[in-house]
Amino acid sequence: MHRNQNSLKMIILTGLFAAIIYMGIFILRIPLPAIVGRPFIHFGNTLAALAVLFLGLRNGVLAGAIGLGGFDILNGYALTSWLTILEVIIVGFVINTVFKVLKYNDTKKNIILIGITAGTTKILTSYCTSIIEALMVGTSFKTAIVASFLSLPATVINSISTAICVPLLYFTFRPFILATIRTPR
Repeated sequence: MHRNQNSLKMIILTGLFAAIIYMGIFILRIPLPAIVGRPFIHFGNTLAALAVLFLGLRNGVLAGAIGLGGFDILNGYALTSWLTILEVIIVGFVINTVFKVLKYNDTKKNIILIGITAGTTKILTSYCTSIIEALMVGTSFKTAIVASFLSLPATVINSISTAICVPLLYFTFRPFILATIRTPR
């Protein structure tokens, strides 16, 4: 599906996905109270997972890093944007690895499994990120672990929405993306 990563079509799609990811956070976000950080519910993670599935690892992670990291830089989270980009890379690698193990077979069962995997991975990476953020502001390690755990509800909600929305959106947009990516022979 994503053979020529440097083609003009793929570069345009990567930029388009980055913009959609940014807008998916900027427009559709619901702030939540938390002990560590300023979490909110959004669809950026879902869209970044779809970018990896449709565009491949390199272009998908690039779109996710630009969209999610760019949002952080432009909206008051610049100090921790590097952690967001690191999370995108890790989640992208996990999604790509699972997809590869499944031989890129995009059956409903496999895409549901990938959605659940993406959501679960995001919970783990967000927990670690929250610990790092707490340590960055001078919190002791034990307190950072507890506070980060208590700040997970927003991530869990985002992860559940990712697990549900990835399969729904994947199968909705697959025909359009495939038609766009295909090159005439």
